[in-house]
This record gives sequence, C-alpha cells and structure tokens, in this order.
Amino acid sequence: MTAYTVHELVVPATMDDDPGTVQAFREWLAVSDAAEVAVHGLRELVWVPDEYLPMCHEPGAPSRLFAVRDETGATVAAGSYDTKQEPGTSNCWLAVGVAPEHLRRGVGTLLADHLEGIARAEGRTQCKTYAVSRQVGSASGPGYVQAPTGFGAVPEDEAGVRFLTGRGWRFGQVNRISRLPLPTDHSVVRELHDRASAAAGPDYAVHAWTGRTPDEWLEGIALLETRMSTDAPSGDMDEPEDVWTPERLRAHEDELARAPRTMLTVAVEHVPSGILAGFTQVAVPDDPARAAMQWDTLVLREHRGHRLGWLLKVVGIETIERDHPGHPSIITFNAEENRPMLDVNEAVGFVGVGSEGIWEHRPA
Repeated sequence: MTAYTVHELVVPATMDDDPGTVQAFREWLAVSDAAEVAVHGLRELVWVPDEYLPMCHEPGAPSRLFAVRDETGATVAAGSYDTKQEPGTSNCWLAVGVAPEHLRRGVGTLLADHLEGIARAEGRTQCKTYAVSRQVGSASGPGYVQAPTGFGAVPEDEAGVRFLTGRGWRFGQVNRISRLPLPTDHSVVRELHDRASAAAGPDYAVHAWTGRTPDEWLEGIALLETRMSTDAPSGDMDEPEDVWTPERLRAHEDELARAPRTMLTVAVEHVPSGILAGFTQVAVPDDPARAAMQWDTLVLREHRGHRLGWLLKVVGIETIERDHPGHPSIITFNAEENRPMLDVNEAVGFVGVGSEGIWEHRPA
C-alpha cells in the first residue's frame, strides 16, 4: 500500500527564490488547480504562480501551505491554512485539493485531519472552506443539498460534498461563478451606465484608479474593506468583523503589486458627506490571453437603493475594455442570495458557469 505523508512547504518569498522551494510551490499550485478544474472544468480559473504567490504573503495573515506526497516524493494533494495572526482571532480558512488520480485513497482525509488539528491547536472555533461545484444555476429536489439561505444548492454526489458532509461540516451558502465574454455589447453597457447614473443622481460621483489607492481615498477604502466582513452576504454563518486600517491596506497593496497584473478600483463617493459609499476591484492580468477577475464589490447598506452597484460594475467593464483590451472575459463570484448584483450581471451579459459552496465547521 502506498505511504502518504504531509509536508509543510516553505513559501518562497519570490519566484526567484531557492529553486527547490519554488518548484515545490509550483507543484502545489498545479495540484490545487487540477483538483478544482476536475470539478468545474473552468480552465480560466487556473492560477499562474506569479499571480498567486503574493496572496500567500498577506500582511498579518500569511498562508501556510501543505503538500501530501507519495513515497516517490510526488505531490498528490495540496492544502492551505489561512488565519490572521492577531491575538484573539477565532476563525480560519482551510482548503484541501486532491489530484484526481489519487481520490478515494485516504489522501484528503489525511490532509484534512492535519489542517483541522492545527485549527484546534491554535484555538480556532470556526473553520470555513470553499468547495467548487459543477452546478450551474438554481436547483432543488432530490439529489441536491440546499443552502440554508434558500438560494442555491450543490449536487450531493460530488466528491467534495460527500467528503465535507461525512466530516461533519455544515453547508452554509452558494456563490455563483459567472463569466462575461469580452468584448461586450457596448450599446447595452452604455444604456445601463446612463440608467444607473440617473438613478444615483448628483449626490454620487464615480472615481477610478489603477494600482495603489490615492491618499485621499485611503481611509474610505479601508472602511469599505472592513465592511466587506459585515455587509456582504454571508448566509447564516457568523463572520467576525475584519478591521482594515490605512496601514494594513498599504501593506496589502504593496504585496499585490508584485504580481504581473493591474488592480483596477472603481469607487463611488457620496458627495454631500465625502464618504466612499461603495467600490469594486478587478484584477487584470498583464497577459491579455487571461481572464480578468472581479474581486471585492460592496455598496454600504446605508447607501443602497440608488443603483450604485450597477454603476460600479459598468464603469469597471468600460474601463477594462478601454484601457486593457484583448482579455477574453471577466469572471465574478456572487452570493446566490445577492439578487441585486446578479441582476446587473445578467443585464450586462454575465452567464453562470459554475458555483462554489461555502462550508463551516466548529472544531470540538
């Protein structure tokens, strides 16, 4: 019987680091990607090492990466453990991916036991994980596990669903994965822009930039990032407030700037107060053959009802097509219960291509 062992990786500082360390990271990422593509089939979601590595060095919350290797030294599973280092942190995020040809050999169980053991040893009382799914669109009835939100479901026969259910994890929410082919129908986007601008009225002004946040908006973006943890849909799963300061935001931006991509930020200002009422960010790879990825999008609760989400979305699309032409698509993830954002996605031309379940576990 094949012997499998868990190894914690030394995360390289850069892709020019020690060759052995970099190669181990490349192998880890290849297995992680392969495990997800085997489920949803979306090659556009495969990461490039240079793009992924900076996210492993998130200030105050660096990723710990783990590989399961067989007796030949080959990497057959990839896992990660993410949590803030700040004292009193109660939650963490785990990920387990097994190479398709090594499923049902106890590899996933070995890795999950290891990661959950770390969470218990560090006193984490809440673990979450994302599990990608082939499911596209809504579903119900026999053969599906329904989200407690009432929106979305995942097939109960998927390996990840069976694995998490068997380990006592609780299904909490569904994110829809949507794809917008580029170029868009410019007349449709322009009409939506005009309608959203009219609904917002003169009290709201749009600002856009690439790279580091201008000093004048630094506190505003830090507040919006903080409110992502409290205002964004999270189903019925508790989400501790994740406080962002201007200093943390700057360190975060400096790390992300090392990746071969441009971060586009579109924000909307409430002019009477000078407060940023919402924002969206899109990561645009330097390679035009790769898809742009929509990151955080939020409109503060107290400013909803003015079509600001629509305005942010269409300005982002227009900016990408004008300043970064040639990309095949934009990919976005949205909670199935977030109907206002799904409405604008569908109106612009986004099409559902898959989903992911968000699961929760509270270690004993």
